[in-house]
Amino acid sequence: MNREHVFVVAEIGINHNGDLDVAKKLIDWASLSGCDAVKFQKRTVDKVYTKEYLDSYRESPWGTTQRAQKEGLEFGKAEYDEIDQYCREKKIEWFASAWDMEAQEFLRQYDLKYNKIASAMLANDELLEAVASEGKYTFLATGMSTYDEIDHAVEIFIKHGCPYELMHCNSTYPMPKEDANLRLIPTLRERYGCKVGYSGHETGRIVSTSAVALGATSIERHITLDNTMYGSDQAASLNVEDLFRLVKDIRVIETILGDGEKVLSEKELATRKKLRGC
Repeated sequence: MNREHVFVVAEIGINHNGDLDVAKKLIDWASLSGCDAVKFQKRTVDKVYTKEYLDSYRESPWGTTQRAQKEGLEFGKAEYDEIDQYCREKKIEWFASAWDMEAQEFLRQYDLKYNKIASAMLANDELLEAVASEGKYTFLATGMSTYDEIDHAVEIFIKHGCPYELMHCNSTYPMPKEDANLRLIPTLRERYGCKVGYSGHETGRIVSTSAVALGATSIERHITLDNTMYGSDQAASLNVEDLFRLVKDIRVIETILGDGEKVLSEKELATRKKLRGC
């Protein structure tokens, strides 16, 4: 296995709770910890959800309907303009997973290097075709998907000549560690002949670091300022301290994996001479 830089994505998602200052603080911590990128989620509320669902009851800091909650978590152009500029200042890439066509079209106004297909969108052919047609390096999350569905998505990206990377994922929040099934990482790599990363929703760091040891070429984890903050993703997110530890651990693992070649180092040759006499 060749030594390779693992691409670490800090998933801010909707953990900013509609507050641009929180988003900036999360960008700060992601940058300081050595992450390669931060990721958001973009939805057009009326396209993703039915009117009946949006009118239904849900208590939140923004009101008592699902619509109030969903709209409260969404950033618009003004916020993303500022996020774009802020990430440039912090020298960290940003991108987002779109949950509908209008959201993907919205993201095209920014000079983003990457796209992301969320697990929930892997069977959305219209979105897959649109994203693949852009030709940007795309991460495809495979949570709650069958091989047939992954095959079909991969075929679309191959058809468009769009570079892609699969991400092994278990779509439970938070995910019990025993459900990680990390051996699927090399299985996916062999089946599809591509890079395979890991998108995690578990607590702690051991599953993610183990994924790197098994050859994951990217790691995506949700991050938060406080696990007790409002939001469905906060509990399965890394706090700042754990984010720093995770990135540090990943960089160490990159080194200890080596390149897989059997070469005697100068130190080992010295030991050989001492113990074998030759």
